Amino acid sequence: MRIGELAQRAGTSTRTLRYYEHQGLLHAGRAANGYRVYDDAELRVVREIRALLAVGFALDDIRPFVDCLRAGNESGDVCPDSVAVLRRKLAEVDAAIDEMTAVRDQLRTQLNDAINDRETPCCAMTC
Repeated sequence: MRIGELAQRAGTSTRTLRYYEHQGLLHAGRAANGYRVYDDAELRVVREIRALLAVGFALDDIRPFVDCLRAGNESGDVCPDSVAVLRRKLAEVDAAIDEMTAVRDQLRTQLNDAINDRETPCCAMTC
């Protein structure tokens, strides 16, 4: 299939596909007229890339998943390198959740203190 068809079937743009190709994530052959030609396996690769990007993976993180698919696996997350990336990403997300939980707790405490410690109600422009 040509780049326009792949873009349409994958729900992305031709520019994005060219970028993925430039990054070495997507493989295209060339027709006699110089047009890019993709086989059906590349649609699966693009869908994997887009799904991983949607949950916050960087392109460098995605490489092991693409390599795993290209090795003939049904899923890009069954290879050891992919599992390692998943573990690292999960640890990053857990750390971010812990950090945000601490911020929320601090804000809750500050708000409660502000409400409970007021001696008189605030007034605008007349105090």
